[in-house]
Amino acid sequence: MNKSMLWVAVAMLAVGLGAGYWLSDSGSVSDSAGVTVANKDEPLFYRNPMNAEITSPVPAKDSMGMDYIAVYAEGAKQQGVAGTVGIDSVVVQNLGVRTAIAEKTAISRTIRAVGRVDFDEERMARLHPKVEGWIEEIRVDKTGQKVSKNDILLSIYSPKLVSTQQEYLLALNNLAALEQSPFEEIRRGAQELVKSSRQRLQLLDVPEHQIHELEKNRQVKKSLHIHSPVTGTVIKIGSRQGQHVSPGTELYMLVDLSQVWVYADIYENELPWVKEGDEVEMTLASVPGKIFTGSLAYIYPYAESKTRTTKVRLVFDNSELLLRPNMFSEVIIRADSQPDAVVIPSEAVIRSGQQTQVFVVRDAGKFEPRIVKLGIESEGQVAVLEGVKTGEEVVTSAQFLLDSESKLREATAKMMKSLNEAETGDTEMSSEAVDHNMMNHEGMNHEGMNHEGMNHEGMNHEGMNHEGMNHEGMNVAPEMIIEMPSDMNMSHDSNMMEHESMSEQKAMLTDEAMTEHGAHQHD
Repeated sequence: MNKSMLWVAVAMLAVGLGAGYWLSDSGSVSDSAGVTVANKDEPLFYRNPMNAEITSPVPAKDSMGMDYIAVYAEGAKQQGVAGTVGIDSVVVQNLGVRTAIAEKTAISRTIRAVGRVDFDEERMARLHPKVEGWIEEIRVDKTGQKVSKNDILLSIYSPKLVSTQQEYLLALNNLAALEQSPFEEIRRGAQELVKSSRQRLQLLDVPEHQIHELEKNRQVKKSLHIHSPVTGTVIKIGSRQGQHVSPGTELYMLVDLSQVWVYADIYENELPWVKEGDEVEMTLASVPGKIFTGSLAYIYPYAESKTRTTKVRLVFDNSELLLRPNMFSEVIIRADSQPDAVVIPSEAVIRSGQQTQVFVVRDAGKFEPRIVKLGIESEGQVAVLEGVKTGEEVVTSAQFLLDSESKLREATAKMMKSLNEAETGDTEMSSEAVDHNMMNHEGMNHEGMNHEGMNHEGMNHEGMNHEGMNHEGMNVAPEMIIEMPSDMNMSHDSNMMEHESMSEQKAMLTDEAMTEHGAHQHD
């Protein structure tokens, strides 16, 4: 009987120690989990109202006496993309949030320059006489005067022209005399002489109507007319009435102003975007509100040595004659044109460091931050290459307030994610990972512990080291002494032999237990 009671006491001691270990592990896990799990009704932390990066675990005030703002778990929970901002419609209206729709339209790079209107060199005419002579009569004697093609400009007397007329008349008379000649060669020679004489008058710029008049009247004209070769404006007059002129004398300079050239200087950094055929717009101070449309016709192959700019030539229609040479203008070159680009207002873009982003309206009061890749920017519009689609609505005002709130919420979301990961890790922690070797059970009191209903089957105490454990003061209640069944598997015999080093403490504990048990049975 004493031996049975001894084994019972030892078994109950092992059960108590095992239960203590199990309760200790459960308590530590629940405690650690309790630390990380925050009540949804309680603030996660408090942040500085003036600097969102400054936080406090307890309520506080900033240097200005303003209360820190509480941040709750529900407020930190993100809906959809991290950083999405949800704002009440009343607050949206108070903030003055404005939006715009992303549209697919044409956009081009804008290059601005100062232009100078000049003559179209291809429409200029300089008039010189083909013979020496004297000006008999001048009909167009004012610069700026408009003339039409074939208008008479002046009359000139030239002995050479008179002799040429006489030669032509002689050729005509000779042809009339030999026209009935029986010899073919004679008739052909007379015809060739008339033809060459007439051609000589034409080469000397004798007007056709005067040649016909000469053929009709058979009278030599003293002076012959010089006609305008083009329709345009007289820019320069080089002779006056009675003046002796020669082929080297410039009688008139005429220009057709229905089309003009404009010269502009392009800087080196803008030159790669410019190409021939680009659309050009031009405005002038003298014609306010009117935009002239032209094209880039030519890029000169050299740069100016002083300004390091490259000259380009622009062509504009001037049928209304509003563009006057030597006028200055403001030129806009539409370079690098993209016909179908997704375009949003430039004010919708938030540039921070190396990233650019916009806020897209996802729902009523919900704004999603989105990283975008931008293209050409022109006239308050910017092309979006990636990040925004046609028809999406972007925020164009108060977006910096949304950006501040978005970054705060994103930081809060990251904090909540870290807390949740820590909570999950603590909950899933196994008691096997707990090292009991360093545990100190000194002073552990199992008095009053109720082991009723505890199932210790399958508990393996093999490898348990009780060395150094202080059981002094441990009180084994009488209720813990039970009668072991006769068919109980005493599988612990071999394990108990390993604790011979603790025999003295176990013997003392057993004697006390036996004494109390005997007294209890006696009663």
